[in-house]
Amino acid sequence: MFQPLPFSIGLRYLRAKRRNGFISFISMASILGIIIGVIALITTISVMSGFQQELRDRILGMVAHATVSGVDGPLQDWPRAVALADADPRVVGAAPYIETEALLQGRQRRGAIVRGVLPSHEPKVSEIAGMMKQGSLDQLQPGEFNIILGRELAILLGVGPGDAVNVFISESTVTPLGALPRAKRFNVVGIFEAGAQEYDLGMALVHLQDAQRLGRMGEGVTGVRLKLDDLWEAWPVARDLSDKMDGYYRVRDWMRDNANFFRALKMEKTVMFILLTLVIAIAAFNLVSSLVMLVQDKQSDIAILRTLGMSPGAVMRVFIVQGLVIGVVGIAVGTVGGVLLASNLSHVVRFFEGLLGAELMPSDVYYISGVPTLVQASDVAMVVAVAFVLCLLATIYPAWRASRTDPATALRYE
Repeated sequence: MFQPLPFSIGLRYLRAKRRNGFISFISMASILGIIIGVIALITTISVMSGFQQELRDRILGMVAHATVSGVDGPLQDWPRAVALADADPRVVGAAPYIETEALLQGRQRRGAIVRGVLPSHEPKVSEIAGMMKQGSLDQLQPGEFNIILGRELAILLGVGPGDAVNVFISESTVTPLGALPRAKRFNVVGIFEAGAQEYDLGMALVHLQDAQRLGRMGEGVTGVRLKLDDLWEAWPVARDLSDKMDGYYRVRDWMRDNANFFRALKMEKTVMFILLTLVIAIAAFNLVSSLVMLVQDKQSDIAILRTLGMSPGAVMRVFIVQGLVIGVVGIAVGTVGGVLLASNLSHVVRFFEGLLGAELMPSDVYYISGVPTLVQASDVAMVVAVAFVLCLLATIYPAWRASRTDPATALRYE
């Protein structure tokens, strides 16, 4: 009795047994459609967020959070840069590196990026040590000219541990026969697999001193790579480090180096969100249909309420309340179901794999063999908000139509 009249009547209509069973069927179909739409949207967005995080982690396993490199040539005073970085509490680790484009020749030829690293420093900024399939990072010893190849690169070159590859760089050496590409023979001592084709197919690792000798860089390096405790602070931390050093330096972070890739992932996630929102929109359209027929069925009730003094706005609120309750029930059940399904999707996939006797995402075909999911509160809140707005919009026309009911016309044949 203490409830507002439109809210009380709207709930009473929901509890009452309708004479028209078809209206009840459409209302249940509307709730079921909203539930399915919300579950599908939450699950899909969670899977895409999981894949995005998995790919980002794999890429950052090979790429530093930020780099500080020389502008007009090698970075000569890199020990001081490393010391300054280590003194910053925001920096987890720092390591020098050399990168150069090269042509590798084994049984076949293939272009790749040759990165010179210090085995003692590299684990501070990357996860390469944990990606080794054969050999170890410690086998890169100065002066021995050993090399570690990405798995796909080694396959294309037709080489493995114990074989040799010739490394050619673009800088030439003047000889009596003319200018010849600078080359050096390296021994393959290891294979790594990062799980990202860009690195498995296009990167090789050598010792920093061997890379310096190959490129005739003296004691200089390309730059210093940084790993931070907060990867989203990569740009300001790297900029602060460059400001503490003398001269001019080029500062880059992981977001700028992979901007197109992450922009494409974000666009794909947005498009999928929009497309799956149409499922909820279809369910909201069914809600419109059920409310329109309910308004038609309740013409005499509406007319009596109007003759008793209920305003058109109050009548409109009655059916808005009824439609929103239907929508909220569907959204609530769908949200719980979507979060539960997304959180346990890997178990569901394994169940179907066992049931079918086949692996849905075989590891020898896909870099990511499982189905990673990441349920984010912001994504769930966005889905709930969009579904609620669609349900609210779906109630406006039927409620407005109910408010326009003429009592005399509706009661003429009663």
